[in-house]
Amino acid sequence: MLPILMFQTVVIQLGLTQIKLPRSGRQNSPFPQDRPPSRWDKRDGRLPNPGSFDGLHRNCKDVFPQQVEGVKMIINKTLSSFFKVSHTFHLSAVAPSNYRFHVEYLQSDTDSKETSSPMLIGEMDSSGSLNAHSLFHLSERIRAKAVFQTQQSQFLTWQFETEYRGSDFTAAVTMANPDILRESVIMVAHFLQSVSPQLVLGGELVYHRGRAEEGGILTLAGQYSGPNWVATVNAGKGGAHASYYHRANKQIQVGVEFEASTRTQETTFSFGYQMELPEANMIFRGMLDSRCIIGGVLEKRLCPLPATLILGAFVNHRGDKLQVGLGVNVG
Repeated sequence: MLPILMFQTVVIQLGLTQIKLPRSGRQNSPFPQDRPPSRWDKRDGRLPNPGSFDGLHRNCKDVFPQQVEGVKMIINKTLSSFFKVSHTFHLSAVAPSNYRFHVEYLQSDTDSKETSSPMLIGEMDSSGSLNAHSLFHLSERIRAKAVFQTQQSQFLTWQFETEYRGSDFTAAVTMANPDILRESVIMVAHFLQSVSPQLVLGGELVYHRGRAEEGGILTLAGQYSGPNWVATVNAGKGGAHASYYHRANKQIQVGVEFEASTRTQETTFSFGYQMELPEANMIFRGMLDSRCIIGGVLEKRLCPLPATLILGAFVNHRGDKLQVGLGVNVG
């Protein structure tokens, strides 16, 4: 198995090899988010840049709650305007309890383009495993990204990506886990084009080469945006993924997601929503899917303290399982 580092992944079958590709989501990238692709640049009448391929389903993914389990405390500390650190303590009944140290060196997107300063993010847990991200703006339109992941003393993932953002298109090439001795490599190419102010079309080509096999998968993608909604679909040999996001008002957002996999022969349907209560400093996210899983996460800002209380519960009625979580985010 040759995984590409991300928190959520979509698995595609190539012969007997499973390849994990990035999937969009709120926790998918630590770097600044893309500009919404549905905007029309009225200043010069040109089409907007469509953003990255991994961000096509981001609006819908952000509505769904992240699963919470056990007890977690996160302490954030800002050491300077660009340097931040955090400590995470997690007590779990499902997985081994751990401690994680997280450090960030970030600058704004504008400052990085002007000064060519890198964005560096690293995280190490109590077992010695390391996750590292780096982002470099080589020019105003070209940026390079590198990701490394180790599991204790063993390298697990290393990938390199180069992205070019034109005025109305985005092209990117990613190389992951190159191994000269084993003669294996994974190459991923992305392309997105803004066809109209509302319509974005593109595709993804995944190529895998190893000693025993070689193959590729082509996935086509499209996105159509309205004033307060976004519809996105990906379809290819590996399956299909469709999502619909709708913002009802300033407080309520809903999302619907459909996923079908040709490898596992499984189809899932999910519904999620987000409700914001600014007067109460509270955000609630809930979800329900076709696997009979119901879950919800409540985030409450404890003013005037610099802390956020997180309460979550997920019930799997088909598997007769219950997971409850409590978290505190300080800073």
